[in-house]
Amino acid sequence: MSQMIEVKVPDIGDYADVPVIDVCVKAGDVVKLDDALVTLESDKATMDVPSSAAGVVKEVRVKLGDKISEGAVVVVIEAAGESAVAAPAAAPAATAVAPTPAAALHPPRRRQPLPRAARASRSPCPISVTTAMCR
Repeated sequence: MSQMIEVKVPDIGDYADVPVIDVCVKAGDVVKLDDALVTLESDKATMDVPSSAAGVVKEVRVKLGDKISEGAVVVVIEAAGESAVAAPAAAPAATAVAPTPAAALHPPRRRQPLPRAARASRSPCPISVTTAMCR
């Protein structure tokens, strides 16, 4: 049994007629709980409207440039009963992969020693102050 869920703009403070600057989903997309559906921009902040359920987007009721307020319906999602809403919360724990430390992704580079000739001719300062002043 599937259930249709209307995702509405949550409390966005004292703002009315906030423009939609990005629509992140389209009809037929599969979304998870808390996925960004649309992005709104007020004069003070940019905010995403999150999905309140997991399921398939059946209808997008806003488009780029629309001005919407708190309580406006953004999308309609078809969720497969209570299990579809509860499953995304349980799934990450069951399929969670330990985060890979940044050091493992990008091992530190070992500095290669300079050839002996380059080390001998290398001075601590590339330009001599006295040379630059005399010219």
